[in-house]
Amino acid sequence: MPPRPLMRSFVALWLTTGIVLLIGSLRTVIETGNPHLIALGSLEALSALLFLVPRTMRWGAVGLLVTIAIAFVVHAAMGQFRGDLLLYAATVVFVSVHGSLTGPQWRAIV
Repeated sequence: MPPRPLMRSFVALWLTTGIVLLIGSLRTVIETGNPHLIALGSLEALSALLFLVPRTMRWGAVGLLVTIAIAFVVHAAMGQFRGDLLLYAATVVFVSVHGSLTGPQWRAIV
């Protein structure tokens, strides 16, 4: 079993990423009048929720990667470099490749 601090750090990274992406996507939906951004933000919010649930984490990760890729391409087409989107994507990939903790691991970090 991995060391307890490592498992806690992983869970903190997972939850922080999911929550930050959820809040950002909800702000996009609420603050924009553009129907394309509302659709993209809604898909991202749903994906972030799925990402936060252990059983649906990988489905959420796929949705997040799709929305992040679209946002990155659109920003790049407008001449904007969004390195934060690359960092979000790398984090989502890392968390989804690792997968959720096992039952004993969850109990060990408490």
